[in-house]
Amino acid sequence: MGVFDNIKDKVTELVDQHGDKAGEGIDKAGDLVDEKTGGKYADKVDMGQQKVKDGLDGLDGKNDDIS
Repeated sequence: MGVFDNIKDKVTELVDQHGDKAGEGIDKAGDLVDEKTGGKYADKVDMGQQKVKDGLDGLDGKNDDIS
């Protein structure tokens, strides 16, 4: 098992345990970007937030951790 496999396993475990907090953090980061840009890129920020959530949520092959 390589270094990246170990990192992926640890991140997957963290997302399984704390997916709700990860989702909240992603939302807060997007809100901050929207605030700093005056909402100019809100649609792109929302799309990016969803992609990050989907990517993290899908690490274990199930979409059940982040809402």
